[in-house]
Amino acid sequence: MNPEPNPNTSSSTPIRVRIAPSPTGDPHVGTAYIGLLNYLYAKQRGGQFVLRIEDTDRARFVATSEQMIFDALHWLGLTWDEGPDIGGPYGPYRQSERTEIYREHVQLLLANGSAYRSFETAEELEAMRQSQLAAKLPPRYNGAHRELTPAQIAGFEAEGRASVIRLKVPAEGETTFRDELRGDIKFSHTNVDDQILLKSDGFPTYHLANVVDDHLMRITDVIRAEEWISSTPKHVLLYRAFGWDLPRFWHMPLLRNLDKSKISKRKNPVSLIYYRQAGFLPGAMLNFLGLMGGGMPAGTEKNDGAEIFTLPKMLEQFTFDRISLGGPVFDLVKLKWLNGMYLRALSPEEFQQQLREVVFSDHYLAQVGALVQDRIETLAQFGDVTGFFFRDDVQPAPEVFLPKKRTLEETLVFAAEQLTALEASDWTLEALDPTLRALGEAKQWAVKENFMLLRAILTGSTQSPPLLESLVVFGKARTLDRVRRFLEAQKKTGKR
Repeated sequence: MNPEPNPNTSSSTPIRVRIAPSPTGDPHVGTAYIGLLNYLYAKQRGGQFVLRIEDTDRARFVATSEQMIFDALHWLGLTWDEGPDIGGPYGPYRQSERTEIYREHVQLLLANGSAYRSFETAEELEAMRQSQLAAKLPPRYNGAHRELTPAQIAGFEAEGRASVIRLKVPAEGETTFRDELRGDIKFSHTNVDDQILLKSDGFPTYHLANVVDDHLMRITDVIRAEEWISSTPKHVLLYRAFGWDLPRFWHMPLLRNLDKSKISKRKNPVSLIYYRQAGFLPGAMLNFLGLMGGGMPAGTEKNDGAEIFTLPKMLEQFTFDRISLGGPVFDLVKLKWLNGMYLRALSPEEFQQQLREVVFSDHYLAQVGALVQDRIETLAQFGDVTGFFFRDDVQPAPEVFLPKKRTLEETLVFAAEQLTALEASDWTLEALDPTLRALGEAKQWAVKENFMLLRAILTGSTQSPPLLESLVVFGKARTLDRVRRFLEAQKKTGKR
């Protein structure tokens, strides 16, 4: 099957692009990377840049995350033309406020035979999966309810069974679509599942909401990470089922670690909140992200200034035909070098202002001061007991962090488990205390040695202001980074 022509290639069609982050935690550097590319593409062509919030995953929804996304993108200097906070002609821009729109569109697919209701229980689906695994087949929905009769549907409804709505993917043939960076890409329908469009709770899946929103919001170019390539055939089939024209698809190379693995919080901080709190300047971060993928002209030498550029310079010089499909490396050494260049370019007054806003803000100092005011006898002692709040790296020696009667190996295993527990916890006293205590009970670590280990990792000492209160003030992003750095340092030490 040949790819359908993209309808939005006419020069008279207004360019419209979007990013659609999910509010499930701290804003990710990948969101900023894709956001920057969308922004550049739109503004270079006189188009519109749209921000949409994909908040239909209610199990992972974090109430404070949406505002953090807004704040992080504004911190970088990226602004949008339409979005939940400013409105626009194609709103609402939160998917949770568009559920009736999705349900109405699913009815269209049911009516034209492109979708069907599926009533399997969780147990039946798991049995299906296990049977396929036993037969060494890839686990996928087998289409058992694809052709239910009205009587069968009525019977399931009489039993009180919940149903989902699935797309009826053609049993044979293939779907071909054009990727603007890669050319034509083909997928056999044998590798495309009958995806769920509407879940039993009435909320849409990503695939349905994504396609319906992009069409109704008149998105001309879908610029996203390459991990979505495998989902694109499902989206193309949905466009066809609705009888809609396709947008252009651009799948950008993923940010990668130095070892070429996909960037992840296990190897690098990925939270924009971390980089802001750690004192990276927004211009340096945006500059760094602009280097990803190769869209800017290459500098001849590292220090000749060719790699230092502002957002206006990116708008002048960035071109998508220069993008390399090799995964751009998110190199923290390079980012720190860039940030150092930006810091040295500040005037003394500007440098002092940055210190006041980031490291020594009134809000942060007030929080830290409240923890130590009744623990010091002179103001000069303030630095002695609070130094860890202002240091970038703390690496305790084994005699500090290793509890008595614990081996180094089991201590590092438990520290990794602390990291996992902290990642999943809300960052309040009310949440952190039971989270850590429950972990200690499950792993048979006493509260004293449990908290002492975390105190040593955070502060470099066995003495500090109250631990949990210190965690809250220090912040989740920086705490997690400090634990990860501790584990990485111990791993390197063990290899020597």
